[in-house]
Amino acid sequence: MSQLAVDQNDAPEGARELLLHTASTIMREGDIVDISLSELSLRSGLNSALVKYYFGNKAGLMKALLDRDMQGIVHAVDALMSKEWDPEARLRHHIGKMVDTYYETPYLNRLLMRLVRESDPEEAHRIADSYLTPLSRAYDRLIKDGVKQGVFRKVDPQLFYFTATGACDRFFSSRLVLKHCYDTEALTEELRDRYREHCIDFIMAGILAH
Repeated sequence: MSQLAVDQNDAPEGARELLLHTASTIMREGDIVDISLSELSLRSGLNSALVKYYFGNKAGLMKALLDRDMQGIVHAVDALMSKEWDPEARLRHHIGKMVDTYYETPYLNRLLMRLVRESDPEEAHRIADSYLTPLSRAYDRLIKDGVKQGVFRKVDPQLFYFTATGACDRFFSSRLVLKHCYDTEALTEELRDRYREHCIDFIMAGILAH
């Protein structure tokens, strides 16, 4: 197969999803927010020209990966807000799921900020409108519901969004700290579970009214 061009008949079934999965795996394992097309081709077993076919270029691949990961988060938050749960149960569940998400995709916030910074204004607004604004509105509703019901202290939903997101993200994007200060850089399931419990307890202690 030519390395310069492919057409639809050359593309194996599921190739697009495999490229995204492989790119995600490379960034997770390397603790990076970039990839080389040669490594992507080697790891996926696919022609690197398929990146151009599906995504236009590497930047398009990164945008598609962000869309894949962030759409899952927004859909999960929408589903959570539709449940007939009390605010405390919703928030505990959400914090736990955030930790799980950043364990699986520790590059996500760094990729998001990179693409917003490097994209043209129209694309930056698309990312914000599609993902950041819906999450901000969900936090605003969740916190205000909890305050109204007397479950949460009165806090700024916007600042709480940054507090909770930062706490859940930072641990999994700090593998160099783990390596040099704690002699480990392996993001194990046991470490994820410990940090999930810690985050839930720590964050909830700061917002619960009692």
